[in-house]
Amino acid sequence: MSANPIDIHVGKRLRLRRTMLGISQEKLAEILGITFQQVQKYEKGINRVGSSRLFDIAKALNVPVNFFFDEYSGNANSQYALAEDTAAFEHEDNLKNRETMTLVRAYYQISDPKVRKKALELIKSLADNK
Repeated sequence: MSANPIDIHVGKRLRLRRTMLGISQEKLAEILGITFQQVQKYEKGINRVGSSRLFDIAKALNVPVNFFFDEYSGNANSQYALAEDTAAFEHEDNLKNRETMTLVRAYYQISDPKVRKKALELIKSLADNK
């Protein structure tokens, strides 16, 4: 029996948020009171994350529960269908890039929301000047 695409997606989002925050699997496991192997299984979609555990994970990673379902493009009529969206895969690859992760971590270390907004505006303006 293969992993459910929704479980795989939730696991990828879990891994994304954990790495964005610079938290190891071991540290997250410690916070949740589980083994790091269990975190690995969640991230690979091998084990399904129960609703109460997902709530705990969301709390530990400081995101709403729906974060784990964002960008899921599965067919609503079939739990096993995933759209083959090239742009989504490219986007995911960019999020795994070390430079992207460094940028995101640095951005969230800016404590002043006004300065953070100005930094975002600067980056957007630079991106528009292709």
